Amino acid sequence: MDNVKRGRQRKSRRGWYIAGASALLACGLYGGAAAYAGTQIPANTTVHGVNIGSLSPEAARQLLESKLKPLATEPVALAVGKKTENLKPSKAGLAIDVDATLEGLTGFNMNPATIVERLTGSLSVEPVTTIDEAKLREALVKLAPKFATETAEGKLAFDGAKPELTKPVTGIEVDLDAAVKTVGASWFAPVDPVELPVNKQEPKVSTETFEKLLDDTVEPLVAGPVKLTDGTSTASLSPAQLAAVTSFKNEGDKVTMSLDTDKLIAAAAEGADGFKSTAKDAQIVLAGGAPKVIPSRTGKSIDPDGLADKVLAASQDPERTAKISLTTVEPELTTEKAKALGVKKEIVHFSTPYPAADTIRTKNLLAGSRRLNGVIVKPGETFSLEKALGPITAANGYYGSGVVVNGFATEAVGGGLSQISTQMYNAGFLAGYDDITHKPHSRWFDRYPAGREATLWEGQVDMAWKNNTPYAVMVEAWVGGGRVHTRLWSTPYWSVTSKSSAKYNFTNPGTERNSASNCKPESGGKQGFSINVTRTRTSAEKTLPAETKSWTYSPWNKVVCEK
Repeated sequence: MDNVKRGRQRKSRRGWYIAGASALLACGLYGGAAAYAGTQIPANTTVHGVNIGSLSPEAARQLLESKLKPLATEPVALAVGKKTENLKPSKAGLAIDVDATLEGLTGFNMNPATIVERLTGSLSVEPVTTIDEAKLREALVKLAPKFATETAEGKLAFDGAKPELTKPVTGIEVDLDAAVKTVGASWFAPVDPVELPVNKQEPKVSTETFEKLLDDTVEPLVAGPVKLTDGTSTASLSPAQLAAVTSFKNEGDKVTMSLDTDKLIAAAAEGADGFKSTAKDAQIVLAGGAPKVIPSRTGKSIDPDGLADKVLAASQDPERTAKISLTTVEPELTTEKAKALGVKKEIVHFSTPYPAADTIRTKNLLAGSRRLNGVIVKPGETFSLEKALGPITAANGYYGSGVVVNGFATEAVGGGLSQISTQMYNAGFLAGYDDITHKPHSRWFDRYPAGREATLWEGQVDMAWKNNTPYAVMVEAWVGGGRVHTRLWSTPYWSVTSKSSAKYNFTNPGTERNSASNCKPESGGKQGFSINVTRTRTSAEKTLPAETKSWTYSPWNKVVCEK
């Protein structure tokens, strides 16, 4: 019995030995498999499409650096709508970290699922990126203005009779905080340009608001003529005329259209004599050697009350006809207003001699004086000689006569009108008016006060002064008695004094050669010089600072004509 029992015990221990040895062998094999699996990248692993499966970490690192790092240096296309710009990753603090990308893909792990996945599974990962947010923000700040769009309000206008809409523009600027996050998450080898987040500033008036006004009101207005009738007279306003009296204004989030009543009345008066105003403005004329006010007169004209609304309503009606009426109207310049302008007394009379033997030049002086006679310059207005005399053409009664151009004597239409310019400059100077623009001659003519004269060249040199008094001024100009005369009529306001310095900086004449085809030889002889002219102005209310103007005249050089 004891032997049997001991035999059974030996068999039991041998079984346990065999089972333990088998378990140890299995564990060794499993651990070996785990260790082997931990030494290589899992099978079928890709990083951004690059297959690194079953490679050692070092081999995988080398492969990724050769394949992916070049991609990390390529410019990244950024976009806002249709605008695109390139961002250089290296300058924006953007890069990939290969080591961090491979981290966790290898190493000892006894988890059966992990071992199986590493030996048989597939895995797709993206590179780990590094971002220097400060550098990225700095780079985006530089690019942001290129994506920006300024907010622009729309507008309606007419091109002739055709309405044109300039659509409003939504303002756009890059949202930098959001853009840093977006670019940081999407910069590496994107398939499409990275769309940057933006902030928008909408215009006050929407495109829909403009289009509604255009469709509902503007286009019907100019769809055809609109007739105005009072039962006796009828005027037809063309689309071009209707467009010419129309204006648009943006107000808050709305746009309004308005028709100018005065322009409507004027357009109607062009179309029918019965709509012309019979009111008469007062007139200020010279009569009996002194200014006289011809009284104004009331009259009949189109009633302006509600006229614009009537025209708009007619443009929406198939008949396109507006019924209007006439009313009593006052003239724009009443007798009382004309008298209040103060054109009463002679305040300036200035004259200079002219070479009467030059009959062509005299004709220009006569033509220029006629255009100035009766001109009225109201308070605050600027008198421009060029506008008063122009256009200076043969068709307007001017002739070719002697002028000085670039220091040489030649001929041009309107020659001699510089004497009219000198007259008007001195009239304004002595009346105390503000000098707006004038230019003395390049060389001095002794019929004019030195330093107090002015030339004129249409389109280049004007003579202008501003009426700085509370009263209007009327110009009287004539040629007679061997002199050119200018008289100003107004109410005395400024007390003016003038003082001229002695001539200085004398320069002797020389000889110049002129090859122009219209050259005129000159003997020369007069010296050039400089001079200062000082003016003071005092009124009952104030004294203005003294003003000094200086000018340098060239000498009269001898001119030799040559080919």
